[in-house]
Amino acid sequence: MDVSETWETRVNSFWESADDEKPQRTLDEMRHLIDERPSSDPEALYEWASVHDFLGREAEAIPLYRAALDAGLAGDREPQAIIQLASSLRNVGQAVAAIALLENRPPDSVTGAAAQAFLALALHDEGRTDEALRVALRALAPTLPKYTRSVASYADELGKPKAP
Repeated sequence: MDVSETWETRVNSFWESADDEKPQRTLDEMRHLIDERPSSDPEALYEWASVHDFLGREAEAIPLYRAALDAGLAGDREPQAIIQLASSLRNVGQAVAAIALLENRPPDSVTGAAAQAFLALALHDEGRTDEALRVALRALAPTLPKYTRSVASYADELGKPKAP
């Protein structure tokens, strides 16, 4: 390892080569990185949660994401942690908790409209299909080169009775 490399650079390198088909090696490599930081470090907690999530261990990731957020996770990782926590909650059957985390999150410069995409999935899981489609279409509308206003308007009308 080049001692001039920052922890962030090495974490980024880890993610570029992370292999979900070699889970123990992947965990060991991340463990080596997070052991360089204090046990309450929010960035290290987030990365440890993320590697569990990446390996399909959502139930183990959930308390780690919460610990990272409780420890003051900020910057670019904070919106990612919220989305990833919500996705993990949804994947373990807690769509209502995922909805609560995501329903008032606006798009941001780090994750774009990802919160709305995961919110739509959680709403769908809860059988709230009109709301799910509305959220998805409202997130999609601003990206359309044409018909932005029409798609947004139709999204707002979903679930309302049609006039005779």
